[in-house]
Amino acid sequence: MATDQANYWHQRWLEGKTGWDRGDASPALRRWLDAGHMTPGRILVPGCGNGYEVDLLAAHGFSVTALDIVPEPLAALRERLAARGLTADVVEGDVFTYMHPDGPFDAVYEQTCLCAFDPALRPDYAERLRQWVRPGGTLYALFAQTPWRNGPPFHSSPEQMRALFTDADWIWPAEADFTVPHEAGFHELGYRLRRR
Repeated sequence: MATDQANYWHQRWLEGKTGWDRGDASPALRRWLDAGHMTPGRILVPGCGNGYEVDLLAAHGFSVTALDIVPEPLAALRERLAARGLTADVVEGDVFTYMHPDGPFDAVYEQTCLCAFDPALRPDYAERLRQWVRPGGTLYALFAQTPWRNGPPFHSSPEQMRALFTDADWIWPAEADFTVPHEAGFHELGYRLRRR
């Protein structure tokens, strides 16, 4: 990620301009867990921010890697995990260059990273997601459906996402698992994509 992008996100955290932050784990993640659609294994949460989903996944027995470029929310996440007796690999790093030394993950939980990037960066990020998920693994993705033209968050229509996450690399379900409203004035479509 370019230094100016890193500075942009860091400044937003410092100014408290974090409208994407629900203050708790996403209802989408809870739905997938409650429905038995997620089996504990190695999972990456890119752009995790405060990492509420990291807490929840760790509490459900997942081996979680949390990745973000901004140090402040990661420090808070480490403290929360320690206070709850939970563990996760919390990494300050760039989603465009990060690769775990143990190779691809069983799953990736993609919630706020994709919609945060200018659409011109999406192909590079989609390739990174493909590299992160092992063949047969799952991408748990929330695609932002926004009423506005400019972002972040940027609109991520199902048609745009099917063009980005092609059938050559991913098996798509017939439809989204669910729609989740967001307090910031948009909603997210929850999809489980299987890596070929």
